[in-house]
Amino acid sequence: MARTVRGGAAVLSRILPPRGPARTLTGITLVHTMGQGLWMALNAVYATAVLRLSPGQFGLGAGAAAAVALALSTPSGYLADRVGPRAVQIWSFVALGPLTAALLLVDGFGAYVAVMSVQAVAYSASRSARMAMIAGVVPAAERVTLRAQLRAAANISVSVGAGIAGAVLAVGTPAAYRAAVVFNALTYLTTGLLTLLLPSVPPQPARPGPALVVLRDRSFLTFVVLDGLLSMHNLLLDVVLPLWVLHHTHAPRWMIAVVLLTNTVSVVLLQVRAARGTDEPAGAARASRAGSWCLGAACLIFALSAGAPAPVASALLVLGALAHVLGEVRQSAGSWGISFGLAPEAAQGQYQGTYAMGADIGKMAAPALLTWLAIEHGTVGWVVMAAGFAALGSAMPAVVALARRRGKESPVPVTV
Repeated sequence: MARTVRGGAAVLSRILPPRGPARTLTGITLVHTMGQGLWMALNAVYATAVLRLSPGQFGLGAGAAAAVALALSTPSGYLADRVGPRAVQIWSFVALGPLTAALLLVDGFGAYVAVMSVQAVAYSASRSARMAMIAGVVPAAERVTLRAQLRAAANISVSVGAGIAGAVLAVGTPAAYRAAVVFNALTYLTTGLLTLLLPSVPPQPARPGPALVVLRDRSFLTFVVLDGLLSMHNLLLDVVLPLWVLHHTHAPRWMIAVVLLTNTVSVVLLQVRAARGTDEPAGAARASRAGSWCLGAACLIFALSAGAPAPVASALLVLGALAHVLGEVRQSAGSWGISFGLAPEAAQGQYQGTYAMGADIGKMAAPALLTWLAIEHGTVGWVVMAAGFAALGSAMPAVVALARRRGKESPVPVTV
């Protein structure tokens, strides 16, 4: 028993940073992501069961919100630089509270799209501001480690939120779903208030030249595109693998839950360790490359599970999940290191907002593309995915080297 307690304490010590702004940022993340975990599980159910929208209308509303968030990522990051990320984070989360509660008053598809779109404006601002806050209050050498700690903590908190959602779904009444909306709104308000505990980051003064200078930084934009395509792997376990297990393997259905649990626990245990050596762009690029190779190996292992006897298929699915999570944690850490390392300190907001656009594009493309490859083309599709992930990651060191060389030869003028 004592050994178990000591082991749990050791895990927590790796996840929780020491006291100070980093610890406060972790607390903010825990509150925010608990609401996210709850709402990810209930969003579609609330829209269709309570608001009586069709699945198609829900999809259109979610797509409109995603498009708004994508379009505003860079401008909202510019706002965080110009006004100060702390102020933007406070007011965006405070605004998300009543905007979320407004779903209680929605009556019809038009109102739903309007509320979701305005929510997306505040969400985009909060996301860019959170990244700029990390750059503003944490030394450069500690940023990737903190991102890793935040991700590990978020995995725990999202799981708690999903557990609460499970209880709401078990009750299944409109009143229970509406209570979940209120709970989610309160997590946003709490997150905004907790941000008051963070130190203020001075806004950047106006400078002559273009405002959105990141859009002229071709090297960084190349990285964003490659990283966004590589980030499609995040949808493999959530979207593609459940369909693969059901339609192409003899593994029992409960293996889907085993794979997802394996991923969640492994990220908590490994993400901080995987971030070592990624606090500067060259090391981060190598980490991204190594992670992509692990992702490619995972795809090949998943392919082998097709038609195999149930015990063999189950073992291969777990082995593939382990290879995937090794790639996931290493690629994520490399991605953070590159995004922070290539961004000018005076424009971290707009650079991090633009960086987030890559993942958004990946999320939009991944469900249809990866499902088409794996489910429609089977083993061949998995091999194509493996080659694609490996190729994208292998290009990262060259892209980063070129970006750093161009930055030294012709520094990008920063205007915020």
